[in-house]
Amino acid sequence: MSRASRWQAQENRQRIVATASRMFREKGTAVSIADLMKTTGLTHGGFYKHFTSKDDLVDEAIAHAFADPGKPSARPATELQEHAEEHQAARRRLIEHYLSVQHRDDPGSACPVSALATDLGRDPAQAARSNHVYTTGIRNLAARLTTDHNDGMAQLCTLVGALLLARATQNSPISEELLQTAHAALTENGTSQSAPQQGMS
Repeated sequence: MSRASRWQAQENRQRIVATASRMFREKGTAVSIADLMKTTGLTHGGFYKHFTSKDDLVDEAIAHAFADPGKPSARPATELQEHAEEHQAARRRLIEHYLSVQHRDDPGSACPVSALATDLGRDPAQAARSNHVYTTGIRNLAARLTTDHNDGMAQLCTLVGALLLARATQNSPISEELLQTAHAALTENGTSQSAPQQGMS
């Protein structure tokens, strides 16, 4: 295989993984290989040049979702120790983004902690394969929510639970009420009347 061909093969593989990462977060891991490859712009048969099974792709796509440095779950807890003086401001920005209408309405590019929770809960085998990367993502996100009074786990439950409920009730006024209520509960001076933010750019 020529250098150009190897480069193209690697490029195609990365495109499949990135597309799968987005589609699995948006529509669930039940997305078919045919639909995935059509969205990617590659042939169905071309899938098996890169992956032996869909399970292999799901594993890699989940890891890709957590590796995105722009996602809240991707930043390591040690970063908080290095920038402790900025922690509270960063924590508030995280909450405002996570509980925003923008984040609710765009699961395809959203945090994989919430986007993949339901699928992993329904598929024990997949959950077992993804255990390390998923639990690491949970702990990193909880670490970003820590305060002087708690380790962030309870606040993580509020954050993720509110977003999941808001997505499930997206066509009802209660959806934004859920975002507002969780925002108020997680911010020192928040009120239940404050509107959810549109999210960070």
